[in-house]
Amino acid sequence: MRDKVWVTGYGGFMGVHLVDLLESKGDEVLATYFRPTTDLRNSNPRGQVVECDLRDQAKVHGLLKEFQPEKIFHLAAQSYPTVSWDDPWYTIETNVTGTVNIFEGVKKLGLDCKILNACSSAEYGFVTEDEVPVREDHALKPLHPYGISKVAQEMLGYQYYRNFGIESIAVRIFNTTGPGKANDVCSDFTKRLVQIAKGIGVEKKLRVGNLRTRRAITDVRDVIRAFDLAMNTATVGEAYNLSGEKVYEVQEIVDILRGLVSFDFEVWQDPELLRPTDEPIIYGSSQKFQKETNWKQEIPLEKTLKDMLDYWHGIL
Repeated sequence: MRDKVWVTGYGGFMGVHLVDLLESKGDEVLATYFRPTTDLRNSNPRGQVVECDLRDQAKVHGLLKEFQPEKIFHLAAQSYPTVSWDDPWYTIETNVTGTVNIFEGVKKLGLDCKILNACSSAEYGFVTEDEVPVREDHALKPLHPYGISKVAQEMLGYQYYRNFGIESIAVRIFNTTGPGKANDVCSDFTKRLVQIAKGIGVEKKLRVGNLRTRRAITDVRDVIRAFDLAMNTATVGEAYNLSGEKVYEVQEIVDILRGLVSFDFEVWQDPELLRPTDEPIIYGSSQKFQKETNWKQEIPLEKTLKDMLDYWHGIL
């Protein structure tokens, strides 16, 4: 059945992939963006694409009134923890006030609309080795303004559901990567290796930080498929972890990449990338989500990294 769907955060790499998936299913999609963090030049959605700062209450209300969505995938956010320290005001205004504007608009217009809140593993804060894979009932103790904003966003969705019956689901997303991603370890490594292959820069060095940190990593295409499943089968009012099942040391990622490129390279550990506050491991349990939706990871990290190398070859 064809649905009317609003995707906020089209300017982020998850948004681009999600719009492609929804349109391939035949949905009518409104895609909104503000200050894109991904390259949109090669993306050609069939539906409406509109610039919208979610902090603008009148703009949000107007789009809701005009489009009358049946589903909203709320992905828009200031999503970088480091930026949230530099500009906590913009982070809170975008992530919290923007979320209020969406839910208030749905409430005031009386729309029959289900909302997926894209939340974050950053809500948990520091998790010790013996607490992983972390589950949904773990205490939420975020360590930066971004994490705090995501807790607030999730709680807003919950209270609008409990108080006003607006159906919403929160998905706490763990480390996600894939073609189009910027500023994570997989993106930085694959981009640099393509630069080396093309002779961009002088030295064949891969700049790294702590090679012993461990992350469970999920391909973005598996994640957006999970979003679609969540909207159709998960329980409203609930929060779900969405995490990879296998944990990788950063060193393992480097080793996989050595097998994917046709040249040798030196690894250089940059002291500036060694952060004392790096979590030693980020890994969540997705059992609750898997039980309700039958979702599972399908794309291995080797394919993800190969596709990311191909992506950078195409644009550098």
